[in-house]
Amino acid sequence: MILDRILEHKKAEIRHKQNRGYLAELKAKIRDQAAPLPFTIALDATRTPNSPALIAEVKKASPSLGLLREEFKDAFQPVTIAGQYKQHGASAVSVLTDEEFFQGSLDDLKAVKEHTGLPALRKDFMVDDIQFYEARAYGADCILLIVAALEKRQLEDFFALAKELKMDALLETHHERELDTVLERLPEARLIGINNRDLKTFSTDLGITLRLAKRIPSDKIIVSESGIHKRDDVTRLLEAGIHAMLVGESLIKAEKIEDKLRELLGTASV
Repeated sequence: MILDRILEHKKAEIRHKQNRGYLAELKAKIRDQAAPLPFTIALDATRTPNSPALIAEVKKASPSLGLLREEFKDAFQPVTIAGQYKQHGASAVSVLTDEEFFQGSLDDLKAVKEHTGLPALRKDFMVDDIQFYEARAYGADCILLIVAALEKRQLEDFFALAKELKMDALLETHHERELDTVLERLPEARLIGINNRDLKTFSTDLGITLRLAKRIPSDKIIVSESGIHKRDDVTRLLEAGIHAMLVGESLIKAEKIEDKLRELLGTASV
């Protein structure tokens, strides 16, 4: 399974980083950082009756598709892409930092945050404390916790560490049992993601959001992730009471990013 392969590689990758000097270096960087932006509040404040808030994703490749655009072979410009996102209505930005499977990097995260000033999510597979210090040191305001990838106690500990480092946490669920784990173990969590992509097969189904959203209390901010390609998809999310959407591939692969942004946000001229 793809998720198992990713997690196995991620743990091996982390073992090479676990030394006292690297952590000390990260903590020194954090001391020089400005306080993280309130990611969850930003999403809640920028959603409208016409559209959920948009977390636009900077993404070079995926395990299932490889490079998302042919020209990324020669040049990938995360700052330029994120600048378009900001200019045309994104509320926040998500940056892939996994190198092996998504060809992202922490440097991409740092550059995007510095140049756009948008609230930033570090999109990665978090399996060790050191990744949280990396996220904070490179400018993340929010981290992703994938419930399917973590033991229950680990999920609680990681949520607490994110809070200690003053970052928000997006709790990603895909099944009812994962959502129940979040609601039971972390009742204070406000930002709940519903991933429409099955991380074992990488197939997508927007119906996952529509089904799980009914179980989420009204005081939570619900983020629908993946499989959002057209305005009709956004309309379905609005009708289901979704507060925010995380969109990557349909933006990156669009002929014109700005046109796709306007379409999804409902701001395209008729």
